[in-house]
This record gives sequence, C-alpha cells and structure tokens, in this order.
Amino acid sequence: MNDQASRRKNGRPAKPYRRPQKDPVRILAFEALRAVDERDAYANLVLPPLLRKAREKGDFDTRDAALATELVYGTLRRQGTYDAIIASCVDRPLREVDPPVLDVLSLGAHQLLGTRIPPHAAVSASVELARVVLGDGRAKFVNAVLRKIAAHDLDGWLEKVAPPYDQDPEEHLAVVHSHPRWIVSALWDALGGPRAGIEDLLEADNDRPEVTLVARPGRATTEELLAAVGGDGEGTALPGRWSPFAVRLAEGGEPGALDAVREGRAGVQDEGSQLVALALAEAPLEGPDERWLDGCAGPGGKAALLGALAARRGAALLASEKQPHRARLVERALAGNPGPYQVIAADGTRPPWREGTFDRVLMDVPCTGLGALRRRPEARWRRRPEDVAGFAPLQRDLLREALRAVRVGGVVGYATCSPHPAETRAVVDDVLKGRGGPAVSAEWIDARPLMQGVPVLGDGPDVQLWPHLHGTDAMYLALLRRTG
Repeated sequence: MNDQASRRKNGRPAKPYRRPQKDPVRILAFEALRAVDERDAYANLVLPPLLRKAREKGDFDTRDAALATELVYGTLRRQGTYDAIIASCVDRPLREVDPPVLDVLSLGAHQLLGTRIPPHAAVSASVELARVVLGDGRAKFVNAVLRKIAAHDLDGWLEKVAPPYDQDPEEHLAVVHSHPRWIVSALWDALGGPRAGIEDLLEADNDRPEVTLVARPGRATTEELLAAVGGDGEGTALPGRWSPFAVRLAEGGEPGALDAVREGRAGVQDEGSQLVALALAEAPLEGPDERWLDGCAGPGGKAALLGALAARRGAALLASEKQPHRARLVERALAGNPGPYQVIAADGTRPPWREGTFDRVLMDVPCTGLGALRRRPEARWRRRPEDVAGFAPLQRDLLREALRAVRVGGVVGYATCSPHPAETRAVVDDVLKGRGGPAVSAEWIDARPLMQGVPVLGDGPDVQLWPHLHGTDAMYLALLRRTG
C-alpha cells in the first residue's frame, strides 16, 4: 500500500496514530484490581503500598489517592451489580470475557454509575486506560460496552437487570445491593425482621467505613489522638460512639502519620472489636484475676487492648497464635505494653497450657468474615456456602479448649466477626450440650450490660453487633462462666 493509500480508509483520510494517555490514578486502580483477582489478595493490603510508591514517585497528591481508593473499593463493593449490567451489554457470557478486560469495564461502570464523574469523561478515561493496559483492539470493545452502559443511570439499569422484589426477594436484593444470594439469605436469617432491616444492612456493607483508632489504656488517651488529628468533636476526628478508648477519623486521614500509632500506643481497631475486649475484661469474676489468655491473638489488635487493660489491674496476658508470622505481628502490637505479657506460637486446639490455668480467656475464632464486608468487600465474592460448614469443627474445638483453659468460676469470651447463625450461637449451643465432643460445664453470662450505652442488643444473653445499627463490624460475643 502506497503512502497516499495508507492515509485513506474507505475514501476518508485516516486519523494519525495517537499514543494513549497514561493516567496514573486509573492505572494504579487497575493494578490493584488485578492483584485482588490474580493473587486472591485483599485490597486493604494491596492498595496502601501502591499509593505509597506513587506518592514517592511524585505521581499522586491527596486527591489522586482518594480517587484511586474510591475506584478500587467502589468497584469491588458493587461488583455483583456491575457484572449484571455488563452481562446485559456484551454478546457472550461474562466468564468468556478476559478478566483484565472485565476489570477495565467494571472500573468504567463504577465511574459512570457510582461517581459524579461526567459520563463522557468516564468513558474517555476508561478507553484510554484500556489502550494502555489492553491495547487498541480491546479498547474498541471497552468503548462500545461503556457507551451502552452510559445510556442509563444506576436506577434505570437496576430496573432492567434486577428481578422484581415480589417475584424473587433474595435475588432482587442480591443484584441491587451487590451481595451473593446465599449471603443475603444468611444475613436475613441472622437479622430477622422485615425488608427494611436487611436492606439497611446490605447498604451499610457498601458504605465506606470510617477508620477507627484505639487509645491503648495507660499508653495514650483519646484527647491526645483528637488533638493530634486536629479534631475538636466536629472536624475530621470524633470520639467513638461506644468505646471510651475510640476515636473516629470521620474524614479519612492517615493513621500511620500519628506518633501514637507509630509508637504502638494506639492502633487501628474497629469499635466492635474494642467492645468485645472491654466486655470480657469487665465481666464479673469471683476470686483471682491474675492470668488472661488471648487464644487466637493474631494479628494483635485485641491482644494489645487486653494487655493494656490487664496491666491496669496487675494481671498478665498470654497471647497465643498458631501461625508464626501472625505471632510476630502480635509481638509487634504488644511491644511496650506496661504490664507482663508473653507471646507464643501455639495451636489453640492442642494447647501447651494446663487445664484451669487462666481467669479470663478470649477466643476470637477464625470464621468466614461475613461481618467485615465493609472493609474487605472482595471477601463476599470469594466465600462459598460450604465455607461456613468448613469452619465449624475448628470453632467448636477452640471454644472447648478455651473452656478447659479457664478455671472454675473464670470467664470465656467466644467472639467471631460473622453474624452467620452457624458460626455464632449454634457453636456455643453445640459445645455446651456436648454435640460433637465432650461437654464442658458452663453457664451463660449476659453480655449486654457490659456494653453500656450500646442500643439494640437483642434479647441476650449473647450480643450481635451490626454495621447499620451500631456503625461497627458485625461482631458476635458470647460470655460463658465455667461451672465445673
């Protein structure tokens, strides 16, 4: 083909080739999503080092970091909804769309339907991203699909892709609120009540959670943290809703920039986790109160708070964690604790301690993590119904060993970051009734009075916290006293 012909296509002058424009924000967001998909990584672990590297290179300012964070988390939270919309705009099953292409489409869908970015800018930026990371050929496919998506707003699309509520309530809620159907069903069973309650809960799972700090008693104060952040009760930092040691970063911020956090005198910890540790520490106890155990201590947040609380009354804490690398995180969290403590790597189902050694025991067991979907939105797409049953034997074994570890009259706190009934009260009932193993004599302690000021705690004696009711992760706590 001669030069003149090369400049013409179908009788029209050909457009000169233009290099794609690299957008550091969207490239970083794409890289984070690929890591989540390819390596089963968690966004809250992948994103911070990417942002830090971008700042060091001078590519990012605060607004860029905020946009990249919104693009990543917003896309992950609404992935189910966006998948349903994208599926209606392509001519093949989504499983046949290359994952990198689907990530670019999802990022574009979020900009179009979940942000205030003008539609033309959202499409243009997404197509440029596709040209950079996918090539010109697939960028044309991205352009065609996103132009179809741009034809309607989110409400318009939901009317098209979500089944009517009265025909299939669970599937309607799953599509509208971007949760797998089985999780919608499980959460609704745990919560009970009418449609409004479950919709509030699902929507709360899609809200961006506040960062909450804990001022470790005897080492830092909430006043110090509020002053360090620049908060005055109305600005970027606020006192916690329920925990006397909590400070909320209402407008974001970087906890690692605070001296108290860098020095380990304070840490990042959801208020629900703080309440669990505080309730165990305040449970009524007769006799000695000298030896405490955190039997599943990794990564160390509750252990650090328990260690500080134990130190105030002269008690010693043993923090045990099965995985050595997580035990090292616990050591780091407890470093500088004013009272006596020890960290060991040990399996709580085959413990090295003797029966009846401790006065208070916390067993925050491994679980599906369905109570922390605000913070780890990708977990909802990884978990399967069979995972619940998979955790059950371990949860029961750990609770049995916790009850053996405590002395007669001592207190055990069984905690889990899941509201699923099979991971909460069913575990406690099975252990107390000897199902699947030897029974241990114990009685319930009403945990509700130990969370003073916290509303809507149900009928007891155990407590289930909720994101939409309490602004916390959906932590569960059962308190038990060994009786024989």
